[in-house]
Amino acid sequence: MDSSDYYIPTAALLIGLVVKLPGLVRDWRDPLIRSVCLVIALGGAGFLFAAPPTIAAVNKASGIANFSSPLVYSIISAFSASCLLLIIHWRGGPPDYVQRISRRWQAGYLLVIVALIALFVLGDAPLERRTDFDTYYASTPFIGEMIVLYLLAHMTAALVTTALCWSWALQVTGWLRAGLWILVAGWLLNLAFSGLKLAAVAASWTGRDWGALSTTLAPLLSAAAAPCATVGFLLPLVGPWLVSNWRAISTYRRLGPLWRELGSASPQASLAGSIPWYASPHIRLTRRETGIQDGLSLVRPWLDDNVRSHAQTAARAADHTAVDAAHIGRAAMIAVAALSARRGKPEPPALPGRVEAVAVQDALDDVSVAAAVLSAHRGAPVRPLGLMEQSEINAVWNALEDVSRALRTSPIVAAARKDAAASRIEDGETSST
Repeated sequence: MDSSDYYIPTAALLIGLVVKLPGLVRDWRDPLIRSVCLVIALGGAGFLFAAPPTIAAVNKASGIANFSSPLVYSIISAFSASCLLLIIHWRGGPPDYVQRISRRWQAGYLLVIVALIALFVLGDAPLERRTDFDTYYASTPFIGEMIVLYLLAHMTAALVTTALCWSWALQVTGWLRAGLWILVAGWLLNLAFSGLKLAAVAASWTGRDWGALSTTLAPLLSAAAAPCATVGFLLPLVGPWLVSNWRAISTYRRLGPLWRELGSASPQASLAGSIPWYASPHIRLTRRETGIQDGLSLVRPWLDDNVRSHAQTAARAADHTAVDAAHIGRAAMIAVAALSARRGKPEPPALPGRVEAVAVQDALDDVSVAAAVLSAHRGAPVRPLGLMEQSEINAVWNALEDVSRALRTSPIVAAARKDAAASRIEDGETSST
């Protein structure tokens, strides 16, 4: 492996740490957040200090040949312990049980780190080995024991973490399950890393040279395990956030034609106030939804049920489904109303009470009606969005998305706009905005 094979995983883990730092600042008392950040930081530190150029720099700075070896082994052991602690806190359980198990693992790996340092001090490794320290000093008193201890500690963490993640993944679903299976893959790679290293060390005891397993293949497996650990831990935390924002962006875009149509009714003023360029997708969507509600109120006096009925009948004649035809009818009604509002056309005369009531009731009988559109219609007895249940609000915006699509794609809606514009020209109205 060259230096980039160490520094690229370091950079990837550093990016993961940067992603989690805001959460750490907000909830630094949360042991789960602290554990996630500790795992990512120690994983990155392990790759950073295991890189040959870093090894050379640390050895030179310390003045002790192979000083990097116990340092790297200690970092990897701390990383193993932090992964175990993270899984324990993540999975949860009775607080006393979680604290008791956590303290046992902390104490165990703290003893391992102390033993690693003590064995290095007792041993003698005078010749600097940047890439093959494990196999070169495998038979050296105390140094060989240090190497085996570090590998066994790493294998223990890999086995226990794999078992915990595997059993937990069978009990959960969604993003958490996906993250756990990725962690299983990552820790199996870590287990293979330790196994190959240990095999190379054992081979050196019998006089055989399996150094390539330790110096070439094992580091490659470790480099592949690093992104698995990062993704596995972050996916259940970041995944729902990504999906939520993607849905907000998609809804924002789908409502675009309706937003622009209603905005054209009053080109001198925006439907909603300005927001910062860095506003989140949810804030942008809220602004658009609020503007659409205000726009519907703006064109309310010009909503003409005759336009809706005519366009809906034309859509049915063109073999659209009843639901799609209803959306096309409302889209045409909004388009013509927006045009009338922009041109300043006088409000249409009120319909006789009975006729209007029948028209509204017919619209209410259609379960796909967007309540916001109906509330904008004169006299429609529909509750405001603020008084609705969440399921009703969702139905409103789903229907408005379909209306928005019809505004953009339906030739029937385009024809209604054209006819409305032509009728005003015939009436002697100016066509300028």
